[in-house]
Amino acid sequence: MEIVQIAQRIENMDRAIAFYEDLLGQKVAARFDPPGLAFFMIEGTRLLLDDSAPSGLLYLAVDDVEFSVAALRKRGVVIDTEPHVIFQHEDDTLGPTGTDEWMAFITDSEGNTVGLVSYATSDPND
Repeated sequence: MEIVQIAQRIENMDRAIAFYEDLLGQKVAARFDPPGLAFFMIEGTRLLLDDSAPSGLLYLAVDDVEFSVAALRKRGVVIDTEPHVIFQHEDDTLGPTGTDEWMAFITDSEGNTVGLVSYATSDPND
């Protein structure tokens, strides 16, 4: 089984498309107006922007959460929670063994929370 599509609530299609094009570093894959739907492709999973969808909590993998947050802050994106380690992976049950899982949370253009996630080699001195 795999995740095919994730929907995110929006209020303003143009504003939301611009935000996600900037965040994801890619152009919108498809837009249907009416009824007011836009799609992005993220490694085989569709991200649907839809004004009738409920707000969801989307988690996106980035190379480096601290770097990504600094870049987004410079572009005026609201940072809800600063980058921090949430978990140390001692085995590969939920993430790569021997890594720290970093997260931060931002607010998108439509008021939704978006989590940013990256992994870094654990410091054995921590």
